[in-house]
Amino acid sequence: MTRFPEIADYLASLSGDAAVRIAAMCQTVEDEVPQAEGRISYRMPAYFLKGSLVYFSAFKKHIGLYPASARVFEEFRDELSGYKQSGRGTVQFQHNQELPLDLIRRMVAFRAKENLAATSSR
Repeated sequence: MTRFPEIADYLASLSGDAAVRIAAMCQTVEDEVPQAEGRISYRMPAYFLKGSLVYFSAFKKHIGLYPASARVFEEFRDELSGYKQSGRGTVQFQHNQELPLDLIRRMVAFRAKENLAATSSR
């Protein structure tokens, strides 16, 4: 398995739609939470703000989104119902479906608020 030092290296390793889709997700996170730190974690792009916000990875048939919080699945249950989910906290966005960037943006905003609230209560 390839190790990538930076998100840009991960993106450069992708081809076609996967590269475009992951880049769009990165831009969505960066636009919504500009103070978030983007880096590679668990060999995939990840963003952090007072803890992990979200991870994502490209696969042959889908993009996997890992929101690092079970509360995201509760909060966005209805909107996520049209996407395949795993019991381990993953949402799959199939390459043959439009990428729901607004939903991703709102999930990231939710995660940022969740992390900031957790650190302010400590």
